[in-house]
Amino acid sequence: MITLRKANDRGHADHGWLNSYHTFSFASYQDRNYMGFRSLRVINEDSVAAGQGFGTHAHADMEIVSYVLEGSLEHKDSMGNGEVLKPGEFQRISAGTGITHSEFNPSSTESTHFYQIWLLPKRKGIKPIYEQKRFEDSELRNVSCLVASPDGRAGSLTIHQDANIFLSRLDNGATLNIELVKGRYAWLQVLRGSVMLNGEAMTSGYGAAIERELKLEVSASSQSEMMLFDLT
Repeated sequence: MITLRKANDRGHADHGWLNSYHTFSFASYQDRNYMGFRSLRVINEDSVAAGQGFGTHAHADMEIVSYVLEGSLEHKDSMGNGEVLKPGEFQRISAGTGITHSEFNPSSTESTHFYQIWLLPKRKGIKPIYEQKRFEDSELRNVSCLVASPDGRAGSLTIHQDANIFLSRLDNGATLNIELVKGRYAWLQVLRGSVMLNGEAMTSGYGAAIERELKLEVSASSQSEMMLFDLT
């Protein structure tokens, strides 16, 4: 069963400096029908204006994955990390027992477009950890590239949850055939472009909850980028 979450049906908040779309309930957007999916709790698509950002704030007991599509994102945290994420780079924070951090667009001219994803951890109270990694276009082109996993295999980021995250960049007309393990679930998020998922049309911002499916066929209708979450 595939259930689409259309881009225009997401929660939306425009604060001037921040334009944000919420796949699941977040902040002032609350919909009890969309509180998350399996261990996925937040999928936010954010655009941050030049010279703006999120001031220092706290997180605990959450796995946070950020991915920059355009622009850059400067990160500082209470663990002593200070990094700038560029397009194509992932950041993983295991907030665990608690961290504070800030996120800022350091450009004076360009906006920053990124996705921030929260997953519930498999256990609470772990030691906070920071990790950052870039995946090259050659690793992502027309394949399902593992970018995060519970064991950090194949050079992926490590997350404290039984979840695997894959990223793909598809050329127009390219097709991916993906096999899923019986009894597991999946969520597909289109980051850019447009695809057909088992005959269902999806464009940028669309998501899809996938249950009781063993095979997925994803065909790109344009240059596209998508993220697939394999979940328990």
